[in-house]
Amino acid sequence: MFRYGYVPFMLIGLNGAGIAVAAAGAPKSWLLVILGFAIATTFLVERVIPYDPEWNHDRADGTRDRIHVAVNETLILASVAAIPLLAAIVPAPQLWPHDWPFLAQVLTAILVADFGITVVHLASHKIGVLWRFHAVHHSITRFYGLNGLMKHPLHQTVEMAAGVAPLILVGLPVDVASALALAVAIQLLLQHSNADYRIGLARYVLAVNEGHRFHHLKWAGIGDVNFGLFTLVWDHLMRTFSYDSARQFDSTQLGMAAKPDYPNGYLRQVIYPFTRSGGCALKATTAANQTPDVSIPDPALKYRC
Repeated sequence: MFRYGYVPFMLIGLNGAGIAVAAAGAPKSWLLVILGFAIATTFLVERVIPYDPEWNHDRADGTRDRIHVAVNETLILASVAAIPLLAAIVPAPQLWPHDWPFLAQVLTAILVADFGITVVHLASHKIGVLWRFHAVHHSITRFYGLNGLMKHPLHQTVEMAAGVAPLILVGLPVDVASALALAVAIQLLLQHSNADYRIGLARYVLAVNEGHRFHHLKWAGIGDVNFGLFTLVWDHLMRTFSYDSARQFDSTQLGMAAKPDYPNGYLRQVIYPFTRSGGCALKATTAANQTPDVSIPDPALKYRC
């Protein structure tokens, strides 16, 4: 039940509940209740069918991750609340398909946001100033639900702006944006969940944890794959998709090989990208199936450290 029912329950059940709440114009606080239920469900499933039981144990990072979640989820909610103000300041042509069924509007918003977020995510692995802030997310050494929102607030803001700004410019309704915000949070839980669930061939299309673990491999260049948030469609088109069913993951393969002592505390992680040591130097790429002392120089990937 947990192995095959977890993903449909989250993607269809809880997102469906959120869409129903948003479409009915109910108080937005109900979306927070649904999100809380999604987090609780994830924690339960991670303990019933863990991919790696060791990842369920706190490593002096639990409180830090909860702070990241609180800050970044607040930023997401604030961006939704700011939509009417932004619409007043920057009048948008009414190109949004208001006459479509509400579900179709939400799915359209998800696909558009997925493209913008994926592009910024890819750029964050290639452009030094973006990597400084994105590196906070890649410092993790265990893979579990709350990792999804374990991000530097500035990078979270840039990613969400890339995903939502084009939608706002064509008249995205607040109710649709609210359902999209919940969908983002639920997807991040699924994508980083320490649950050994099954979705069959859908793993080649949906950006869930099976594929996203490859993205968190710690060696430069090797982890530059599977950038999508909701889908892997753009990764297939950009040829950044990677998957190997035989690959097994543990903590020794996660994090950043070039920065194994990345700051662990919340405030230090927020400040570190602004420091001189928070940048990157030219590093060598280590193949995923080789030991770390066997490296392949790749100047094109100098910022992945």
